Amino acid sequence: MIIAQFLGACPLRFSLPAVCSLIALLVAMPVLSVGTNLFSGGTASTWRHLADTVLLEYTLNTLWLCLGVGVGVSSMGTGAAWLATLHEFPGRKQFEWLLLLPMAMPAYVLAYAYTDFLQYVGPVQSWLRETFDWGRADYWFPDVRSLGGAIVLFSCVLYPYVYLLARIAFLERAGGVMEAARALGLTPMRAFFQVSIPLARPAIAAGVALALMETLADYGTVAYFALPTFTTGIYRAWFSLGDRVAAAQLAACLLGFVLMLLAMEQASRGQARYHNAGSRQRAARLPLRGIPAALAIVGCLIPITVGFGLPALLLLQLASSIEGPIFGMRFFTLAQNSMTLAALAAAVATILALVVAYGARHAARYRQHLGRWAARLASLGYAVPGSVIAVGVLIPVTRLDHALAALWEQIFHVHPGLLLTGGIGALIYAYVARFLSVALQSLESGMGRITPSMDDAARSLGHGQWATLRLVHLPLLRGGLLSAALLVFVEVMKELPATLVMRPFNFDTLATQTYTLAADERLAEASSAALAIMVVGLLPIIVLASQITRGRAARGC
Repeated sequence: MIIAQFLGACPLRFSLPAVCSLIALLVAMPVLSVGTNLFSGGTASTWRHLADTVLLEYTLNTLWLCLGVGVGVSSMGTGAAWLATLHEFPGRKQFEWLLLLPMAMPAYVLAYAYTDFLQYVGPVQSWLRETFDWGRADYWFPDVRSLGGAIVLFSCVLYPYVYLLARIAFLERAGGVMEAARALGLTPMRAFFQVSIPLARPAIAAGVALALMETLADYGTVAYFALPTFTTGIYRAWFSLGDRVAAAQLAACLLGFVLMLLAMEQASRGQARYHNAGSRQRAARLPLRGIPAALAIVGCLIPITVGFGLPALLLLQLASSIEGPIFGMRFFTLAQNSMTLAALAAAVATILALVVAYGARHAARYRQHLGRWAARLASLGYAVPGSVIAVGVLIPVTRLDHALAALWEQIFHVHPGLLLTGGIGALIYAYVARFLSVALQSLESGMGRITPSMDDAARSLGHGQWATLRLVHLPLLRGGLLSAALLVFVEVMKELPATLVMRPFNFDTLATQTYTLAADERLAEASSAALAIMVVGLLPIIVLASQITRGRAARGC
């Protein structure tokens, strides 16, 4: 494994808390640099205007959005994982990986597709009026461009976060637990709620936290739906009103939501522990026949169809309406740019998240507050909009760039220009600061299922902290590492604001191409680029599906 070779080849002599703190400070620097604007003065009238007019609306809409998406992703993701993991019905093996497909569909692409499909002049309402001879006032149709519509679309796109982590937790729970529960007289449904859900709770909570932070950070969907939230307020204050202080204050409110979510989740756990100290033997799946099997199939088909199948067909229909080929040479250039950025960011974020997660585990065991705070500090960037992260990166990177240029000119008497700003390195830095929490949540969930006796055994054999990580934790975290890298890869593929702000000159990706065309109301042409994002985003899902198949074969499932 590449990570094991890296850890083995690099003799790390630094203490684990020091390394974790350094990583956390580097990753959190963009957020901290934005936060310094809170104390830099500025135009107080803008903030007073926002507080008097729209701040309450921002707060209520954000709260309702988080509540709705939290309920939606937890129920859909956990239910799908429960059906695909603990039951046997026709098509179950295919549904195991098909349920991951909505991860390839960005929420803003889903918003474009369903708005065109469900609007008043769209095919659905047009068919209703033509079939029943209705007028505008003769029927009521839900508005997709609403808070409820945003909750449904976010839930359909983000539930795979919960599904992926809950499925791993269900598979890796202590062997024989379900059989013991049934032997004690619990029905399968009661055993699910009283045994399976508590054991998988850390994974479910991690998935919900990821989905909510993604919801809080989204701009494209809420802006297209004209929903006033903290995210749209940040963009308005920063880019429309030109007041970075007011934008930083709104961003601080947004970070407050994230800290509240993390604090509530940690407090609700209390002193409970979720180690998997038993065997890895899989409990027998419950066979479903007849109506229960049909309901299970329908229950798996609904999120796949709404979150991937139908919007993909709508995009194909829009793309086929334009002249010329759907995918030309331009597509391959954009795909190469997107995949290169995503692969580099996924590799860096996974390695750093592994170290931070291990440091947080070590700090929790020995009551070292530094490592635990380092993990929380490194998680802040995911809830901040990508463009705010980009501006936060530009502030310190630009200062460093000018200092390096001055030093270069002093030594070689030639001004080299800006070496870092506007380059791939700064963009990767922004991605890592934005998405490290994605990998961190997955790896923390995986490490939570490794019993502390493993660490004690390694220490008794003379292994230090870094050797324990390389020789003990890495082999047990292969599934978690793959999941973490996959999640970061897909997120970077779909990332739009940070790429728009920080991309090098004349460097486009699939996401920026989609945004540019959609902003010009060229939805049919934008559908081609959106399809390209979906197609490239499917590649890691195919890899994960093959891993699921191999893992199932190894377990004899």
